[in-house]
Amino acid sequence: MRTIGNILWFLLAGWWLALYYALCGLLAFVLIVTIPFGIAAFRLAGYALWPFGRTVVAARDAGVPSVLGNILWIVLFGWHLCLAHIAAGIALCLTIIGIPFGIAAFKLSVLSLVPLGTRVVDADAPQTWAAPVAQTAAWPSHR
Repeated sequence: MRTIGNILWFLLAGWWLALYYALCGLLAFVLIVTIPFGIAAFRLAGYALWPFGRTVVAARDAGVPSVLGNILWIVLFGWHLCLAHIAAGIALCLTIIGIPFGIAAFKLSVLSLVPLGTRVVDADAPQTWAAPVAQTAAWPSHR
């Protein structure tokens, strides 16, 4: 079920959202100082491309640098990535079939605002080092 959900997500919204993250990541690499933001953007591009069956966990030891980085991220990249996810979520919720994907887009909009101090992991993997942030998968967790 995850694979079907991911394929439908990819076709409906995932490819262009991932492309948008990749473009933001390239811009961050060009600016040199924001290379850590570029790394986060590429990580989120992969997650936006294929989100079902994976989840995001927050690192317990992320600390103040992540908070300060997230504030700068919001100013530079986060606000328009969040708006892109909200627009995708609204568009997807216009159909009955798209509602679970729209909900996933809304959940990803929060992550697009504060990506630093988080890590994308397999939903079935043990999470001993971090606390769960949000689970995007709208499909059952069995394969």
